[in-house]
Amino acid sequence: MAKAKTHKDVEFSVDLSSTREEVFNKFDDAASFALTRAVASGNARLNVMIHSKAGARWYGGDDAVQQYEEDPDASAFEAFDIKVNALGRIS
Repeated sequence: MAKAKTHKDVEFSVDLSSTREEVFNKFDDAASFALTRAVASGNARLNVMIHSKAGARWYGGDDAVQQYEEDPDASAFEAFDIKVNALGRIS
């Protein structure tokens, strides 16, 4: 059986500024948006927010549940810092 692409207790956000973020239900959508932002500005941060043990299990299995239980109130379960170094045209 294929894994569902979303879970009601898991969100992915991309920081727009220190006070704003864009929130997505699918990792692929958030990753695409983050890469686009990083290409435009040089970097972006993609955060994974998990709101339950069930969400943690969906996201990463038993190891993720254990991590979630260690700090269920963390502002981000996991964060990815995406950096783009534009090289220009390569011949």
